[in-house]
Amino acid sequence: MSGSNSNDNNNNKEEQQFHFVLVHGAGHGGWCWYKIRTLLEAAGHKVTCLDLKCSGIDPTDFNTVFTFADYNQPLTSFMSSLPPNHKVIVVGHSAGGKSVTDVIHKFADKVHIAIYVAAFMINIATRRC
Repeated sequence: MSGSNSNDNNNNKEEQQFHFVLVHGAGHGGWCWYKIRTLLEAAGHKVTCLDLKCSGIDPTDFNTVFTFADYNQPLTSFMSSLPPNHKVIVVGHSAGGKSVTDVIHKFADKVHIAIYVAAFMINIATRRC
């Protein structure tokens, strides 16, 4: 008869790790997530903090960015580069909520969860005449 220790069962379970993509709000950059990034990475998660166009350390001249698609390009390029079946948790703060909503609709198959932190939640189904 073999016995099983509950501690052995717990040690055999892999801790679930996630890939977080943190999107800054207006007037900020990926740097604003440094405390959250440190905590998530210490817990074993993968974390990506992007600078959208003209933000953070992105050198793009704001006079050359005319559309939201231009502004959001670093995030959409990142999402496009993810391998198939790789899902991320996208977190947006403030105006970053618009970026989160955009990638939810463009990359639904790559978004595990979307989190809005004091962020804009845009209903893209609403049309203006």
